[in-house]
Amino acid sequence: MSIFSKIISGEIPAHKVAETNEFLAFLDISPLVEGHVLVIPKVEVDYIFDLEDETYMGLQMFAKIVATGIKKAIPCKKVGVAVIGLEVPHAHIHLIPMNRVDDMNFARPKLTPTQDELADTAKKIVEALRTVTHQ
Repeated sequence: MSIFSKIISGEIPAHKVAETNEFLAFLDISPLVEGHVLVIPKVEVDYIFDLEDETYMGLQMFAKIVATGIKKAIPCKKVGVAVIGLEVPHAHIHLIPMNRVDDMNFARPKLTPTQDELADTAKKIVEALRTVTHQ
C-alpha cells in the first residue's frame, strides 16, 4: 500500500484541499513553493498512463478545477503541471504555483513549512475552490 493510499484511508493525515469519490488533492508536505498540491486518483495505480481512460480524463479535469482554486488563493502567474512519478508508486500530478520557471525545479531545496503554515495554505485554497465549484 502506497503512502498516498494511506492518506486516502485516513491512516496518515494530510492537508486536503479537494476530494471526490474518485480523486483527492492535498498539499505536498515538502513543497517547492507555497500552494504545491498533489492530485491523485483514489485507485492505486503506479504509472499515470496505466490508468483506465475514464479515470485518467477525470483526474485531469479534477486537476484543472483544483488549479483554478490554487491560482485564486496563491499569488502566481500560472499553475504549473508536472508528472514525475518516481518517488511514490501511485499516479499523481503536481500542481505548482509559478512566478518563474525555476519554481518547477525539483532539484532545488524544498520548503519546510510548519503544520500551521500548511493548514493556513490549505484553508486559502479550500476557500478559493468554494467560489469556483459547487462542493
